[in-house]
Amino acid sequence: MISIEVAKLTKSFGETIALDDVDLKIEPGELFFLLGPSGCGKTTLLRSLAGFNVPEKGDILFGSDRVNAVPPHKRNTGMVFQSYALWPHMTVHENVAFGLKEQKLPKDEVKLRTAEALEAVRMAEYAERKPNQLSGGQQQRIALARALVVRPRCLLLDEPLSNLDAKLRNEMRLEIRRVCKDFKLTTVYVTHDQKEALSVADRLAILDQGKVLQVGSPQEVYRRPQSKFVANFIGEANFVKGTVLHAAGAMASIETELGVIIGTLAESSKSLEAGMTATAVIRPESLKIETFQSEENCFQGKVGDATYFGEVAQYHFQSGGVELKVFELNPRFMWGQREQDLYLWADAEDVVILKD
Repeated sequence: MISIEVAKLTKSFGETIALDDVDLKIEPGELFFLLGPSGCGKTTLLRSLAGFNVPEKGDILFGSDRVNAVPPHKRNTGMVFQSYALWPHMTVHENVAFGLKEQKLPKDEVKLRTAEALEAVRMAEYAERKPNQLSGGQQQRIALARALVVRPRCLLLDEPLSNLDAKLRNEMRLEIRRVCKDFKLTTVYVTHDQKEALSVADRLAILDQGKVLQVGSPQEVYRRPQSKFVANFIGEANFVKGTVLHAAGAMASIETELGVIIGTLAESSKSLEAGMTATAVIRPESLKIETFQSEENCFQGKVGDATYFGEVAQYHFQSGGVELKVFELNPRFMWGQREQDLYLWADAEDVVILKD
């Protein structure tokens, strides 16, 4: 296992700055995700780690080794592409063994290591088939086995599940995590799929316009976003603007159109003081609709549009001039199109206060 460190990395394509002074530290054996919208720089960063992109400035370190000038084929990284890139005229066994043969290893070692890699991804029985005889999920497993068989220092995955249907993606997420942990591989995984990142990553980085906006565990990034961009990109969120009444320690209160909202102060917003403008971030699933009033973070109003999805119901709650989206898990759909006044409340622990 090795660590991967990126220090002050900058990469441009003409006038476009793809990576802007990026700093990251990935721990040995960590499954680390790069997440962000299209054009944010995540694939450019992954390709820089692989050696396909040469940065204008900054350093890339594998362990203590600076690899900026090391060509891709000498970095000993395993890469899995979005398209799988399997040789159609070769069998599964031949595809996986290809990298070992290029290294001119003894035939017996090639055979043994290829068999081990296929066993690891549970594809040993398909060794003599051609790629066109396999499903998308099976092809993905072969691409993973081919990357693993060369015993790379780290594994780089570029949106590997984007071509699979939703059910198969869910299965392969767990499979990729299992394989990476079994092989104790430091893994960098690029995706735009939030659910994929939240369910598989040890830690993740959110990028936008070539900059890293936040790094943390899935729980930290989801529950404690440090900016409105991150809160809006990961999951869904309600944003309520207001004026700071009090901010001290870990908590803050703001005056809004809904009334006073009390929440947890984001680390990025510790400089907030009374009189400054701020925004309360509230996840839709953190809001509860009740027929009675609670003591804090409670707002009176009515349910407008309501939509039933089976495992969750979505409501639009109107309070004064503010509309809030609410998710109810395992819904009874009891609030759909109610005319009576109801109450909406949120625990202060589930509200994040951000500086504008």
